[in-house]
Amino acid sequence: MKKALMVLEDGQIFKCQSFTGPGEAIGEVVFNTGMSGYQEVLTDPSYRGQLVTMTYPLIGNYGVNPEDIESDHIQVSAFLVKEYQPFHSNYRCEQSLADYLKNAGILGVDNFDTRALTRHIRTQGAMRALISTEDLNPESLLERVKKHPTMNGQDLAKVVSTESPYRWKNGQPDMRPLTLDSSVWEDRSQPCVVVLDFGIKYNILRSLANHGCHIVVVPASTTASDLQNMAPDGIFLSNGPGDPAPVKYAIQTIKDVLDYRPIFGICLGHQLLSLALGAETYKLKFGHRGINQPVRNYATNRIEITSQNHGFAVTQESLQDCNLEMTHINLNDNTVEGFRHRKLPLFAVQYHPEASPGPHDSRYLFNQFINLMNG
Repeated sequence: MKKALMVLEDGQIFKCQSFTGPGEAIGEVVFNTGMSGYQEVLTDPSYRGQLVTMTYPLIGNYGVNPEDIESDHIQVSAFLVKEYQPFHSNYRCEQSLADYLKNAGILGVDNFDTRALTRHIRTQGAMRALISTEDLNPESLLERVKKHPTMNGQDLAKVVSTESPYRWKNGQPDMRPLTLDSSVWEDRSQPCVVVLDFGIKYNILRSLANHGCHIVVVPASTTASDLQNMAPDGIFLSNGPGDPAPVKYAIQTIKDVLDYRPIFGICLGHQLLSLALGAETYKLKFGHRGINQPVRNYATNRIEITSQNHGFAVTQESLQDCNLEMTHINLNDNTVEGFRHRKLPLFAVQYHPEASPGPHDSRYLFNQFINLMNG
């Protein structure tokens, strides 16, 4: 174990120790309230550029395995836990969490007061932080962290998006070269869905495939003309990290296809779709990250427990002038969790209906998307 020190941009100091050896990380520090699913958290592209702390104290007890990844590599900048469990036990485990982080060059620390950090973020808001095992001078760390750019105004979607289009086949990306026209679909007997990748999670693609969709994933910068040349049955707007406002190229693409095919957006895709329709977004104080967020579905008046990971949201007042109807609301803070258009075949939710990790309350949304395409 190696001593480490973290300093927040407001000067707050946290002492801890590294269980992955020497290292350093800088970014926005956030917390996740899930009791499990740390491997999915680590590999979720929506966490790009963030230092993630788990509020559940014991982490690492079931190790890691290649089946539960949500992208092809770890996305977080650092992983902060109260107590790392070095002795893992699970029949699917193939590696310890410490070795998994070490191999990726990601700093993992424990003996960290995660409760105090979470309470501080809830009070003061998410903020930048720098953690290091080499520089243990608080003044030096504070000076450096204040120079680091904030998440506001950064286009992180282009950083995590795929560089080349690919088919999702047999539960994994098929990276053979594709031409973006109607010949891209090998079979049109089932709904053909083009996915705009702003930081897609693998289990979203698994969920679409499990509902009988043929899937082609395209870069975030794909134009409307390319989408129309592909002639899909529907368009899916994925999750992703950071601020939606600077992703202007995607907002323009979405504007150009609003009345072309049914659209389903989640997370960052939900925010980008709202901006394309004329609504507004803003940064939440500390975001929603976890697998236990309660959401009311206005159509059924039922409460759904949802998996979420986002730091921005859509303003409820701005929906009214955009012909949008709010369909879901967060019961913790009354933020917008979903909407649908009153005339066009499009809808979106702020959370992750594929729930990896998390509950399965919202998987019906994929059926709604299928029905729109079939209709």
